[in-house]
Amino acid sequence: MKPTVFLGLSALCAAAVGCQTTMTIKTQPYPVARMDTTVQDDYHGTVVRDPYRWLEDDRSDETAAWVAAENAVTQDYLEQIPYREQIRERLTQLYDYPKESTPFRVGEYCFFYKNDGLQNQSVLYYRKGLDGEAEVFLDPNTLSEDGTVALNTVTFSQDDRYAAYSVARSGSDWVEIYVMEVATRRQLADKIEWVKFSGASWGREGFYYSAYDAPVQGASAYSAKNEHQKVYFHRLGTPQAEDELIYEDREHPLRYFSGFESDDHRWLFIVGSEGTSGTEILYKKISDNRSGGFKTLFKGFANDYEVVDCRDDRAWVRTNDGAPNFRLVSVDLNAAVPVRTLEDVIPQSENLLEWATTAGSAIFAGYLKDASSRVCQYELDGTFVREIGLPGIGSTSGGFSGKAEDTEVFYGFSSFNVPPTSYRYSIADGVSTLFHATEVNFDVSAFTVEQVFYPSKDGTQIPMFLVYKKGMKRDGSNPVYLYAYGGFNISLPPSFSPSRMLLLEQGGIFALANIRGGGEYGEAWHRAGMLENKQNVFDDFIAAAEYLIAERYTSPSRLAIAGGSNGGLLVGACLTQRPDLYCATFPMVGVLDMLRYHRFTIGWGWAVEYGSADRAADFPYLYAYSPLHNIKPGTCYPPTLILTADHDDRVVPAHSFKFGATLQAAQGCDNPILLRVESDAGHGAGKPVSKSIQEQTDIWSFFLWNAGVREL
Repeated sequence: MKPTVFLGLSALCAAAVGCQTTMTIKTQPYPVARMDTTVQDDYHGTVVRDPYRWLEDDRSDETAAWVAAENAVTQDYLEQIPYREQIRERLTQLYDYPKESTPFRVGEYCFFYKNDGLQNQSVLYYRKGLDGEAEVFLDPNTLSEDGTVALNTVTFSQDDRYAAYSVARSGSDWVEIYVMEVATRRQLADKIEWVKFSGASWGREGFYYSAYDAPVQGASAYSAKNEHQKVYFHRLGTPQAEDELIYEDREHPLRYFSGFESDDHRWLFIVGSEGTSGTEILYKKISDNRSGGFKTLFKGFANDYEVVDCRDDRAWVRTNDGAPNFRLVSVDLNAAVPVRTLEDVIPQSENLLEWATTAGSAIFAGYLKDASSRVCQYELDGTFVREIGLPGIGSTSGGFSGKAEDTEVFYGFSSFNVPPTSYRYSIADGVSTLFHATEVNFDVSAFTVEQVFYPSKDGTQIPMFLVYKKGMKRDGSNPVYLYAYGGFNISLPPSFSPSRMLLLEQGGIFALANIRGGGEYGEAWHRAGMLENKQNVFDDFIAAAEYLIAERYTSPSRLAIAGGSNGGLLVGACLTQRPDLYCATFPMVGVLDMLRYHRFTIGWGWAVEYGSADRAADFPYLYAYSPLHNIKPGTCYPPTLILTADHDDRVVPAHSFKFGATLQAAQGCDNPILLRVESDAGHGAGKPVSKSIQEQTDIWSFFLWNAGVREL
C-alpha cells in the first residue's frame, strides 16, 4: 500500500475563530427526543426533573429508533469531512506492525501474546523454552467473524497442566470460563457462566471464581443492577451446578468478593470490597470443606490490603494502612487476632508504592515518581538490593513475577515515544537483557516528551506530560488533545499509542494531565479528588487547559478535551463549567447522571468514590457538578462528540443518551452535538482493532475539522 502523504499544518488557517472557507458542514436536524415533563424526583427537598428517563430502557423500540436516528445524523456529519478516509487509511498504516507482549513462563513453556498488525484480537502463543518454535495456543479471532469475542483472563493451574480462560462477548463485563489442557490444547467440557469481574484462581483440583445469579427473565443483562456476588469452587470435570459455594454475604448485597489459595495450599483468603477502594480480608486454614469458618485478617473498609505472597504461614501484604503512599508489611497468620502485628518489610517512602511482586528469593517493588515508573529489588526480609535501571521516563508493564524457584523474570517498558519492549532480568546479578523490541513503521524519534508542572485553582502543583514533534513552535496555533482521568486511585503513567502518532505527525500535541483523584501521589492525592472534593478534579483539568493557552502551546480554537468512563464525567463537567475553553470535547462512555448512576449494573460500587444522591449530605455536591444537571439552555457549547456503546454494561449508555438529548435541546449556537453509539461493543476492553481504527478516525476527523484544519 502506498503511504498516505500528509501536508502537516501548512493548510491550517490562521484565523483565531476558525477558517474562512466555502467548505462547510451542515448538521442534519437532530431526532426529536420525547420530553416527559411528569417524571421527577424529590431529593431531600429539591425536586429534579428527568424528562428523558425513557432513554434508560435499553430494550425499548423507542430508544432503539432514537439511537439509530442519532447515529445517522452523526455519520452524515462525519462523512462530509473531506479527509476522513485519508485519516482512516493513515491510521490503518500506523496500526499495521507486529505487536508482542512481555512473555511469561508456565512450566516448560513460554507464553506471549502477539498481533500481526491488524488482527482484531491478539493471539496467545506458546513455545517450549525461549527458543522453541512458537505455536498458537488460543486465537480469539476464531471465536467470532467480526472479532467481537475477546480473551479476558488466562490463568494456569499450579502444576502447570491446565489453563482456565475467560471470554467476553461484544465488550460486555459478563464472561464465560473454559478450560484447556496445556500440553495437548485439548478443550475440557468445563464451562462457567454469569461471571463478572473475576477470572479463575487455581487451587487443588480446580479453581475459585466469583459469579452473580443469572438475570431474572425479562431483565436486561446489560443494565439491571448486579447484587449478591458469591465465591464458588469448581472441580475440574464437574458441571457448574455442582460447584461448591465458598462464601456469600446475604446481609450486604452490594459487595464484591473474590477467593484465592496460597501457593502451598495451606490458606484460603476471601477479599471483600464495598466499591473501588477499601478492602476486607478473611482467611482460614484449608480443610476438606473449604466453606465456613473464616476469620477476619484485615477489617474493612477504611484501608486497602493486597496479599502479595504467602510462605511458611506468613503473608506479605501491600497496604495504605498507616501509609498513604503504601508500604509492604508481613503478618503471622497463626498469631492470635488481638496480638497480631504488622511488621514493616518495605516501609512507606516519598514515592507511591504502586505494586509489589515476588519471584525466586526476591521482592520487586514498583514505584511512581512524578507519574513515571521506578522498580527496586529487595530480599524477602525487606533488605534493599538495588534499583533496576530502566531505559528512561516511562512505565513498566507485565513481568517481575514468578515462582519461588525462578532465577530470572521478564518485564516490559514503554513510553509515549518508546514502543513496548521486553527484557529478561537476572535476579542474582541484576542484569537486564533485551528480549524483544517492537519495530514500528513510523519514526518515533521525531517526537519528544516534556513534563511540566502547573498550578491548579487552589495552588496545588499538577504534573502534565506533553508529547510533540521536535522543533514545535509555541505560537498558540498547535492543535492540542488534552486527556485525563482523575479518579478511583488510577494512575496514568506514560504509554504508547499508534493512534496518537497521527496527531503528532500533523504538528499537534498530546497532553496528559495527572490530576487529583488518581493515584500518582498516593492515597492523599486520591482523596483530594473524591467525594466532596471532586470539584478539585475539574479545577485541575480546567487549569491544565488555561496553562496550555497561557503558555501559547495552543488556543481555545485549537484545544480539545477527552476522557473515558470517569474521564467522561470529567469532560462532561468541564464542558458545562467552562464551555468557552475548547474547540471540541469528547466525553467517552461517561458517567454523566450523578443522581442515578448507582441504580444500574455495578454503579453502586462507585458510591465510595462519588457519594450517593440517596444521602442528604452527598446530594448537594453531586447536583452541583453532575454534567446532565448543569446544562443551561441557550449556552453556546463547544462542538461535542459523545461516544458510547450498546453493550456497555459498566457505564450504561443511558448516561450518554440522556446527556446528548439534553445538550442538543439546550444548544445555543450552531456547534454540532453528536452521539456516536458503537454496536457490539462495550466499555472498551476487548474492542476489535477494526472498530478501534474507525473510532479513532472519527475522533481525529471531528477534532481537526473543528480546530480549523481544512486539508491534510
